[in-house]
Amino acid sequence: MDLPPAQPSPELDLDNLKALKVLGKGAMGTVFLVHDRTADPAARCPFAVKVVEKASFQTKLDAERRAQWEIRVLSRLSDPAHPFLPSLLGSSDSPDFLAWAVPYCPGGDLNVLRYRQNDRVFSPAVIRFYLAEIVCALDHLHRMGIAYRDLKPENVLIQHSGHVTLTDFDLSRSLTPSTVKTVSYTSEAVEDPPEFRRKHRSHLPRWISIMPESSHKNKNNNKKGLKKAKSARVSPVSRRRPSFSNGERSHSFVGTEEYVAPEVVRGDGHEFAVDWWALGVLTYEMLYGTTPFKGKNRKETFRNVLFKAPEFIGERTALTDLIGRLLEKDPTRRLGYLRGASEIKDHKFFRGLRWDLLIEVLRPPFIPFREEDDEGLTVNVTASTGGFDISEYFHKLRSPPSIPPSPSSERHRTVSISEF
Repeated sequence: MDLPPAQPSPELDLDNLKALKVLGKGAMGTVFLVHDRTADPAARCPFAVKVVEKASFQTKLDAERRAQWEIRVLSRLSDPAHPFLPSLLGSSDSPDFLAWAVPYCPGGDLNVLRYRQNDRVFSPAVIRFYLAEIVCALDHLHRMGIAYRDLKPENVLIQHSGHVTLTDFDLSRSLTPSTVKTVSYTSEAVEDPPEFRRKHRSHLPRWISIMPESSHKNKNNNKKGLKKAKSARVSPVSRRRPSFSNGERSHSFVGTEEYVAPEVVRGDGHEFAVDWWALGVLTYEMLYGTTPFKGKNRKETFRNVLFKAPEFIGERTALTDLIGRLLEKDPTRRLGYLRGASEIKDHKFFRGLRWDLLIEVLRPPFIPFREEDDEGLTVNVTASTGGFDISEYFHKLRSPPSIPPSPSSERHRTVSISEF
């Protein structure tokens, strides 16, 4: 299943934009907070722009395809717009850059917000609020035939209103939903293509032993500063094979290692249930401040994902029951596998929640009122209030560092351009 064509997005003129801050840097590009110098000279309505240098396409496998794919997904999410998903404000494809604009979320991400809490964890009431909105966002994606495949706190942003929005769709995948799900993963024995077995199954034994080892109890690391989940991102190469009577499964190894589902580690093929697994990991982290399967290294983390049961503290509650059912290692028994988001919405942890009134009635637990709320979440790259040019920013990054002159050439000292 492929995404249907969307209306062309408005043309983005990078030369007419002034960047105010660097919001973040990732594998796919750099995100800037910008304003339009002509339409908004006072920068009262800034927005976010993700910029990818085309020179990086030569060094990063599938970078261009993934960037173009994210733009396509965002264009489809814009028609119609969803309250918990971003919309595409515009895009630009020049000889040097590929860029696209989305609304700015001044509240930072869920990881930053968690670290602002006294105990670096959320209360069950706050967890319920954010989970409900994330479930709605994933439900909308799945109904469009999109498996998100990269749910983690850093990809859950807080809007001006205090509601959430998901970000980063370059690892998402379009799949045909299955309406009949009666076949177990363990009994179906779908044969992988020979090239997949050679290229990808061959290195799995280096990460995971065949038999489970004794589990190591995860300890909460109290080091100062934000800790982000290690990335285990692999470019999602197409290896689709029919695996249901009317559905598809992907054999790509993608995701972030602490959130990746067991079926992805095993290479069994996966579909929408990987998002419900990641939701379980995210919920566990919101409750305890650590992910449930983190090991000392990637090999141990993946072994824990395959064999270790999540550890809960104290009495079993509706919330821990929800987490346990989302972290079912057999995807066919995982909550959300049979009826999607409807199963999760029906769980007792959400009992009494008016799903249709999330936006209108519920007050978000955190609302970013002032620019100071954004302090520390972004990096100021200039002392000038006028901002800086995006193209000049990349030009200075490419400039070689200055070399101190030798004592014999002191008279010929020149002033070099310093990098941001």
